[in-house]
Amino acid sequence: MDAESLRALQAPLKSLYRETPDRARITLRASGELGAGAPTCRVDTGRALVEAGLHPATGGDGSFACSGDMLLEALVACAGVTLGAVATALGVTVERGSVTAEGDLDFRGTLGVDKLAAVGFTAIRLRFDVVSDASPETHAKLLELTERYCVVLQTLRAAPVVRAELHSA
Repeated sequence: MDAESLRALQAPLKSLYRETPDRARITLRASGELGAGAPTCRVDTGRALVEAGLHPATGGDGSFACSGDMLLEALVACAGVTLGAVATALGVTVERGSVTAEGDLDFRGTLGVDKLAAVGFTAIRLRFDVVSDASPETHAKLLELTERYCVVLQTLRAAPVVRAELHSA
């Protein structure tokens, strides 16, 4: 896809959202089924079923997806797609590239071993390696705009209000 095709694809949506901002607000959903007899959860991604379970650092055997890995995978996917869209919009040709996310966890917090240890990631590093003939200034702009428009990255940086409820059937 080239920049003109991308603009043509997005122009009617941008116009609609400018004229009727409420049409731009949607709710995405994910759901899963709890495993019977084991701490697992089957999540339908819309493309495949993923069964998540305990990470080996918390007693899992490694046969199930780890939700922490899935969070990093969502970040990599979103950042990669965003970088591609931004590059297209800027007219930058990326011959090839990769996106890597790493996150640091202290499982003492997750397992309740140390009440002062954080539960969750304490640091996440996102790295792009690209092959492109763009200038260093253009690469800096590409990174800046990718960071600005990546939904998952911005969600992690400015955590939304999250409410949890438990309903019994």
